Amino acid sequence: MLEPYLRGHFPNETGALEIRQFPAGHSNLTYSLRLGSKELVLRRPPFGSKVKSAHDMSREFRVLSKLHSVYAPAPEVLLYCDDDSIIGAPFYVMEPVHGIILRRILPRGLDFSAEKARRLSESFIDNLVRLHHVDYAAAGLDDLGKPEGYLERQVRGWTERYYGSKTHDYPEVEKISAWMQQHLPHSGAVSLIHNDYKYDNVVLDASDITRIVGVLDWEMCTIGDSLTDLGTALAYWVDKTDPEEVQENRWGPTTEAGSLTRAEIVQRYAQKTGCDVSRIAFYLAFARFKLAVIVQQIYFRYHQGLTKDARFASMPATIQMLLQASLHAAQSDHI
Repeated sequence: MLEPYLRGHFPNETGALEIRQFPAGHSNLTYSLRLGSKELVLRRPPFGSKVKSAHDMSREFRVLSKLHSVYAPAPEVLLYCDDDSIIGAPFYVMEPVHGIILRRILPRGLDFSAEKARRLSESFIDNLVRLHHVDYAAAGLDDLGKPEGYLERQVRGWTERYYGSKTHDYPEVEKISAWMQQHLPHSGAVSLIHNDYKYDNVVLDASDITRIVGVLDWEMCTIGDSLTDLGTALAYWVDKTDPEEVQENRWGPTTEAGSLTRAEIVQRYAQKTGCDVSRIAFYLAFARFKLAVIVQQIYFRYHQGLTKDARFASMPATIQMLLQASLHAAQSDHI
């Protein structure tokens, strides 16, 4: 049903439809489409997911349809379809964003000198600052979230999500939950936040890898405490001095020579925004806990037999590591 749907919207493309799934990612599924000479990207919810609020295609489409014009790295969306008869779930189609995406292992032959690593680190945090400076009300996105009480709702909500997808007993959970409730800071700056900002969600210019040309995966975007976004970026950012078990689970090449450390990331963000970052250890502890719960929700689908992806079998070890790292940030008050 997808091919006739697309041909109805792109009637001048007469070539065959080619579909290829992008292999990375554990949440919403992304596919590369080629219809004749037309390149497209399709996003749909994961198979077997019961967390509808986390995979709302219409919401993600609406965000991007208004965001692209004021924040160029956001992809340009083209079509939204809520007719499940087409592919079995709602989906949207967008323009592709061409470039390089860095993951844990650097692409073979890529020039990633210490100077480039540092410049990219700076571009990475400067681009987050740029997003936080977007006038979301002027963009028509002021109804996207409720900033008042955001942090308290987040702590409560992610704790509930953990227990709703629990498969193992992790003693750290109760300790972290209690600590977060007792040390909840007053929210400061409010902005549009991506909520999953990391290296493998940014697209780099192939001719200058220190320049960010795209930011992907907007499914958790909302309006809330800006420092929760910074905290999430820090949770993904592994320093070369981190314990071995943390190093083994890094999401990107953040330990390469020249890369900023988490402390330097925070310092640059504070300089660019003027935000008070004295409570940033709380935000890091919360972000690591949230990541643990996200991984737990993904693993829950595997545990229930709703997906057979072999990558999911080792997730309990990752969950354990994230919870321990969260508790360490909480107890040490250190990033």
